[in-house]
Amino acid sequence: MKVGYIRTSTVEQNTARQDVLMQELGVEKVFVDQLSGKNTQRPQLQAMIGYVRDGDTVIVESISRFARNTKDLLELVEKLKEKNVTFISKKETIDTNTASGQFMLTVFGAIAQLERDYILDRQREGVAIAKANGKYKGRQVIEVDKKAFESVYKAWRAGEITAKKAMQRLDLKPNTFYRRVKDYESGK
Repeated sequence: MKVGYIRTSTVEQNTARQDVLMQELGVEKVFVDQLSGKNTQRPQLQAMIGYVRDGDTVIVESISRFARNTKDLLELVEKLKEKNVTFISKKETIDTNTASGQFMLTVFGAIAQLERDYILDRQREGVAIAKANGKYKGRQVIEVDKKAFESVYKAWRAGEITAKKAMQRLDLKPNTFYRRVKDYESGK
């Protein structure tokens, strides 16, 4: 069975180009993630890996849609190989059924990682310049009323409300909520 994997970095980005490719290649089942490829903890990627069986072929438009660093790429392809599943990347013309395909997979994976590292370096340089010019202040701190937080925190710890309900009452996202809990518990 031909199984496709499509990824865009955000939900605002369009999958049409990748969708058309999958149709042209006769892909029977497609898994789509619309979030960063910075790691392999993507719901549909994991579902796809769990779904594929011996003899299947996983097809992606390009390596960068599948993994953003060499380590993740090689680990993902190894998981597929353990299940006797072939990996094909159309853009780079890679087919892991061939020795040259396996070699090219490693080379292109290293290039994709280098590109990602360059992007991060340029981003850090840009932030440093903006800070030096006084134009970058960093992420703004979300202010939460201490008494309101304390009241909701106590109700949450007493089991009177769920963490989700506590976050809703405080209008906080999970990362911010748990960071505030950690700070509160450590006395900050």
